[in-house]
Amino acid sequence: MNENHENGKRLSFLPNQATRTIAYLVIAATFSAGMQVGHFGQIAPWVIAFALTYPWITIFIASRIHKDKTDLVNTVFIFTDGLITGVILVLAEFSVVPSIMFLVATYFNSMVSGGIKIWLGTNAAMLTGIVIGVITVGIDDYLIATPMLVSIVVGIGSGIYIAVAAYYANSQTTSLIITQQMVQQQSDDAEALSQKLSKYLPPQVWSSIFTGSKDVKLETQRKKLTVFFSDIKGFVNISEELEPETLTELLNSYFTEMSKIAHEYGGTIDKFIGDSIMIFFGDPSSNGVKEDALAAVSMGIAMRNHMKVLKQQWRSLGITTQVDIRMGINTGYCTVGNFGAANRMDYTIIGKEVNLASRLESVTHTNEILISESTHSLIRDKIMCRDKGQISVKGFSKPISIYQIVDFRTELGTEQSFIEHETEGFAMYLDTNKIRNYDKDKIVKALEMAAEKIKGSLPLS
Repeated sequence: MNENHENGKRLSFLPNQATRTIAYLVIAATFSAGMQVGHFGQIAPWVIAFALTYPWITIFIASRIHKDKTDLVNTVFIFTDGLITGVILVLAEFSVVPSIMFLVATYFNSMVSGGIKIWLGTNAAMLTGIVIGVITVGIDDYLIATPMLVSIVVGIGSGIYIAVAAYYANSQTTSLIITQQMVQQQSDDAEALSQKLSKYLPPQVWSSIFTGSKDVKLETQRKKLTVFFSDIKGFVNISEELEPETLTELLNSYFTEMSKIAHEYGGTIDKFIGDSIMIFFGDPSSNGVKEDALAAVSMGIAMRNHMKVLKQQWRSLGITTQVDIRMGINTGYCTVGNFGAANRMDYTIIGKEVNLASRLESVTHTNEILISESTHSLIRDKIMCRDKGQISVKGFSKPISIYQIVDFRTELGTEQSFIEHETEGFAMYLDTNKIRNYDKDKIVKALEMAAEKIKGSLPLS
């Protein structure tokens, strides 16, 4: 059964066999009709026998050829048909009606099989066949008139040939359309599936896999990365205070906003662990160790600032529980890649530098960002930091100098872009760099109204 299936596959690589067979049957019928009226002479029986036998021989050969070679065999058959057509034209003494039919059939098969190049090759083969025919059997006359019986047979045969050829062309077109629709559907399904799967992978990793730049196999490498950890301070107490539904809503909105910021700065989100987020910079793409470290710290500052917006949103939803985050950042050599089993992998990083970042996050205070000395040396020219002394960390023989992030140096003078203030009954976070031009008037109006309210409600001193 497998052999028959394989033979069927091989035959499918020669789609013009049906039309070729019909063409040779028409040749046999034409010479048979010619014999009845004495038109083609004594050579006719040999031509008939050949026309009835040859196409089946080629089908048998095609069924035994490996599918990888069928294109070559098909081309050889087409050129051979051209050669045979040239000889038959001579044997038919270029009788007008049959000659036209033979030429049309040969040209059709050659164009369907390979286009203009095969057609040109078929012409060369046909001319060679004519030369061979003339040299072998000679020619007494040419372009002779065609008897009525022969013309009728050729006409009927041509009609059958055209019908079969049209059926084949229509079937091929329909099959092609169906195949294109299936391919498009599969493409759409694959895209939809990939979009769903992308939610389980960092976009950088997902992109590198689907573009083929990274293999999905158990493979790791050593790279200098900047590692970021953050968590919600006092999360255990918060989880006890809030209802599960409210806690879930809070966490989801928190992770959503923090993820947006991470993507904005090019961070690879490794995982969410409870209320913690682990992000690293430098793989699978990197802008250089210094720029990666600066992006990580910039991301931390953006997250810290955005928490003020989130708190106001949560208050508007009735969540009055105080939510604060703390962050730790370290730069060093880590092992990054696919860990796990061949059928279940996790793209992550390991190493003592990862542990140091986690340790920094665990010792920070409310809304504080602590960085290691290695990160500080890379970003100190752009970021103002405060020396926080040293801490001892398991796996490091010497105490680690740590620093607290203050802000961008450009934001600390009179040119700073943000203003923040919070007290009982008042909270404001203003970042002029992020205000869009068409929102300025609305913001100014809101501030003026707030100022008038405050002036009107407070007693004059």
